[in-house]
Amino acid sequence: MSYETLILPFQFEFMQNAFLIALIVSIPSALLSCFLVMKGWALMGDAVSHAVLPGIVFAYIIGAPLILGAFIAGIGCSLATGYLSNNCRVKQDSIMGVVFSGMFGLGIVLYVSVETNAHLDHILFGNILGVEQHELWTTGIISFGVSIVLILKWKDWLLHSFDPVQARTSGLNVNLLHFGMLTALSLTIIAILSAAGLILAIGLVIAPGATAFLLVRKFSMMLCLSTVICIFSMMFGTYISFFLDSAPAPTIVLVMTIIFLAALVKKQYMVSFNSTFQQ
Repeated sequence: MSYETLILPFQFEFMQNAFLIALIVSIPSALLSCFLVMKGWALMGDAVSHAVLPGIVFAYIIGAPLILGAFIAGIGCSLATGYLSNNCRVKQDSIMGVVFSGMFGLGIVLYVSVETNAHLDHILFGNILGVEQHELWTTGIISFGVSIVLILKWKDWLLHSFDPVQARTSGLNVNLLHFGMLTALSLTIIAILSAAGLILAIGLVIAPGATAFLLVRKFSMMLCLSTVICIFSMMFGTYISFFLDSAPAPTIVLVMTIIFLAALVKKQYMVSFNSTFQQ
């Protein structure tokens, strides 16, 4: 393959925008995924990603900003899940399954009832190759804000993830940390909408942190490695999708899955090797 062919994707403006938004959403997704993995909130990320759909469709129907509708729906789903978990004997994972499937079902009902020329299916599957300039700015602002907060407060959220009682004893506002994490999750999902869509957003907020968790022991290193993995997956997945003539979003998630499986195999091999060596 010639050099001209290798650099061909970078010569198109729509690919340049795709690479840029992929880089933008990589950082908050990677950082947040570490906290979700450590806190055991994988299903919460799935719930929020599906729950924003009815908010988006309803916002479109009434002419409100789609981002506002998505944020309200995401926060509403998170608050409802937390309230039901604290006031119901059903376990949290079961409650999240019921809430997010109900919200997603409502979103689909609203979605098919709307007659419009707008491509609302991009919300489901992403439209990274059709990203416009205003979407780059909106996504960039959201991603920058979420990333800065996560970086500045990562130690507080880490303590809250491991031991909420100790966090409260240390004088931290655990309620603020809890709802702050839910807000960061909702905003990150909104930022991912243009790149990956709702259905694949869960992969971006879980896979990088889960992969890094298998490879390192320190949480600070986990944050760094997760970011590297997410950036590489986003950029490489977008790049090879150009030559494979495939949709970028599922290609990106496929790359992340392959990296995770490779890390898992390496982890199992090292455990087996150390066990054999000690014997």
